[in-house]
Amino acid sequence: MEKLTRQAIELLHHLIETPSFSSEEEKTAQLIENWFLQNNIPFERENNNIWAYNKHFDESKRTILLNSHHDTVKPNGNYTNDPFKAFVEDGKLFGLGSNDAGGCLVSLLATFTYFYATEELKYNFVIVASAEEESSGPLGLKSVLQYLKNVAFGIVGEPTLMQLAVAEKGLLVLDVSAKGTASHAAHPNEDNAIYNALQVIQWFKTYEFEKTSETLGKVKTTVTQINAGKQHNVVPASCDLVVDIRVNDKYENEEILGIIKKQMPQCAEVTPRSLDLGSSSIAVDHPIVQSGIALGRSTYGSPTLSDQSVLSCPSLKLGPGDSTRSHSANEFIYIDEIKEGIKLYIKILEGIV
Repeated sequence: MEKLTRQAIELLHHLIETPSFSSEEEKTAQLIENWFLQNNIPFERENNNIWAYNKHFDESKRTILLNSHHDTVKPNGNYTNDPFKAFVEDGKLFGLGSNDAGGCLVSLLATFTYFYATEELKYNFVIVASAEEESSGPLGLKSVLQYLKNVAFGIVGEPTLMQLAVAEKGLLVLDVSAKGTASHAAHPNEDNAIYNALQVIQWFKTYEFEKTSETLGKVKTTVTQINAGKQHNVVPASCDLVVDIRVNDKYENEEILGIIKKQMPQCAEVTPRSLDLGSSSIAVDHPIVQSGIALGRSTYGSPTLSDQSVLSCPSLKLGPGDSTRSHSANEFIYIDEIKEGIKLYIKILEGIV
């Protein structure tokens, strides 16, 4: 266990110092391949996704999916540290992707390796180190699900302070265009697209979807972008908005879209970017959740999106680190969080396998 933990922390140093923006993860994929090679574990790779099964895979048994991602967002402008320099200070390992989700990934790799050669397991294991999570790209986890064998449920490694995220909100992004009549600004115009957009924005600000989730709360709707006009003396024909909607597990994304289209003012055209990123959940009485609860872990609903959104099986989001540090300047994870994460992953899984 101690050797695996040291290897995991060393790998995380290398991952941090190897840029891996979404769709540009070739070099970190190689580092993950090296992990499997060093531990004599056969693996498969498609694009920048790498996966492996336990040594004594049994076709008659269901499979537990362990998953986390090795791509990162780009560092924001408020960094004072070098985002690609891994260093430890006051027990914190700093660097881009350390918290989201490098700490989770290396902890799951260590956990998988711990169980790899174990015989007579109740479940098989498959681990997938996936790409393009941060961009919800087409060549990420979703692209390799077709190859995975008989998955019963999944653990998705994201920073949760090793608490049990038993539900996760889905994401629906809308492009909304408020239409109007183009004209010279000097002349009367009662059909100004920007003014028409005000009633659209007000609708999104005040409308409350009826169904509230016990774990995920209400659907949250936020206008995040607005664009209109080319010059000061021209009234534009349209005012374009982007709307970010976090969908609870009481609604399908298609249902939310239908409600919005039915109630939008006539001036508005609504176009979804995708309907695929739905909410996720796992029953609190599921054995993996109960195993975590028995170890003192608490359950909650997560507002942030992960690769859970592409899974059709039940899935639990669980990992070392703190979601509030994700995408922040001078990102870090505590070394002790990784050590505890590996121990807890193993103990939770030992409770059911």
